[in-house]
Amino acid sequence: MDRRSLLSGVAAALGALLLSGAAAQAAEVKVMTSVALKSVLDELSPVFETKTGNKLAIDYGLSVDQKKRFLEGERADVVILTRGMMEDLAKQKKVAETIVNVAGTPVAVAAREGAPKPDISTVDAFKQALLQAKSLSYSDPSKGGLSGVVALKAIERLGIAEQMKPKTILVAGALSPELVAKGEAELGIAQASEIVPIAGTQLVGPLPGELGSVTLFTGGVAAESQSADAAKAFIEFLTSADTAPKLKAKGFQPG
Repeated sequence: MDRRSLLSGVAAALGALLLSGAAAQAAEVKVMTSVALKSVLDELSPVFETKTGNKLAIDYGLSVDQKKRFLEGERADVVILTRGMMEDLAKQKKVAETIVNVAGTPVAVAAREGAPKPDISTVDAFKQALLQAKSLSYSDPSKGGLSGVVALKAIERLGIAEQMKPKTILVAGALSPELVAKGEAELGIAQASEIVPIAGTQLVGPLPGELGSVTLFTGGVAAESQSADAAKAFIEFLTSADTAPKLKAKGFQPG
């Protein structure tokens, strides 16, 4: 065997060894999280996978449903839900005690793109905007929609529940911005992160004053994760400075 052939053989062997080592280190990370994070995680996931070689399997749903499924035994490596829910899971030792704020998003108002933005700068202005709107949509509070719970409480505090009831359209999950985009509802109330990605809608702004509410999503590594290192790496990636611009572009406030 001449020297060139020998070097080629050694290089090929080293390459195969490196590839097998990388394959051995790669992991599949199952993530259970809120549907409110879908727009940004769908964009960030391929970046993480390319950077680390790990693969993500992300399960989206309403936070209350995800927590219930996880407590009932659904397997996950990373759980990202609201701060209160994650603190409860940590107390139950279902996730590691160290939980990390990933991103926050305010409950906000959506209008159809191109339509005049209603004035919601004050509590009274917001009340008038709701009363003047022909229709309003938000997630069904009885089914665990966080923004829907905030919307209903705001309407009740404003004392206009009876006036709003006949023109309110309750939806499952994060569908209210889509109804606004289609012209089926004049205004919608949803997480800002659920409004920004929907073509045909515009973000009017967060609910004003004491009616306002920011949902803080927090991540933790599942106590029984088989890929704890990769799970931790994913949370660190989400909270890194590199991801902050992507979060902001999708209506989030970096954690």
